[in-house]
Amino acid sequence: MGAAQRPTDRTGIDWSARLHVVTGKGGTGKTSVAAALALGLAGGGRRTLLVEVEGRQGISQLFGTDPLPYAERPLADAPGGGRVSALAVDAEEALLEYLDMFYKLGAAGRALRKFGAIDFATTIAPGLRDVLLTGKVKEATTRTVDKRRVYDAVVLDAPPTGRIGRFLNVTAETARLAKIGPIKTQSEGVSALLRSPMTAVHVVTLLEEMPVQETVDAIAELTSLGFGVGRVIVNGTRAPLPAGGLVTEAALARGLRAAGLPAGEEVVTGLRDEARDLIIRRDLEDSLRTDLAELGVPLVELPLLPDGVDRAGLETLSAALVHGA
Repeated sequence: MGAAQRPTDRTGIDWSARLHVVTGKGGTGKTSVAAALALGLAGGGRRTLLVEVEGRQGISQLFGTDPLPYAERPLADAPGGGRVSALAVDAEEALLEYLDMFYKLGAAGRALRKFGAIDFATTIAPGLRDVLLTGKVKEATTRTVDKRRVYDAVVLDAPPTGRIGRFLNVTAETARLAKIGPIKTQSEGVSALLRSPMTAVHVVTLLEEMPVQETVDAIAELTSLGFGVGRVIVNGTRAPLPAGGLVTEAALARGLRAAGLPAGEEVVTGLRDEARDLIIRRDLEDSLRTDLAELGVPLVELPLLPDGVDRAGLETLSAALVHGA
């Protein structure tokens, strides 16, 4: 995989991390952004893995495929011969794999499912679930065949900003509590990867007050925990308004008449009010954009897709992410 060129956007900042963790407040489009990033990073013959860990099957819904199993499956081709694969990590399956890998339980481990032992284990130790999920992501990120990495990049559609710090930090807490054994070794390895230059955490937001505030809080938390923040990705942005400020009612009336449309007082007043509200809204967006810029984290803006996110929309987002197009 080393021969494939690393994508670099027009700002001169490359996407050279191997693990890209994508988080954001619910409703900001983080799954779509994660999918678009995986497509973009697969360009030029590269291979990427898109992973989800929340059990929502958001990736399969986005691409219109059958629900993803706990197995890596080809998902989409990318320009230049690249390929995106996908994986839905299931905590129960990950625990069975872990028991087989470290304790050689095999069929005996699978038999535990019949007795509810796996549900019991993840219930009495809630952090164990996240340890298993992040452990599988780490394994995929670092896996090699013939001394070459299987994937050039892994993109994780991670939990939302409200719990991203706890999700990523659980392995460090587990390593601290576990004294010896495979759990301690596994947790230390995952924690080291997540805090290394190989990992970048990207935060998706909208130019709305609540998502921006959660972005600010999440970046502060991630930084305090020692995780590397990659970018703030502003989703659903709109083209700037024409210069000149609010159009007068007289100008609106003239424009309507010129277009052969009704230009009565009620219509003109309604349009004026809508234009005023739009300008107020854009002023707020500009203020929020300034707040984000003051974080000192690179920003990338993605366009609003009026027709929703389909494959063509994903490619539009992908080009904006990786090439700044």
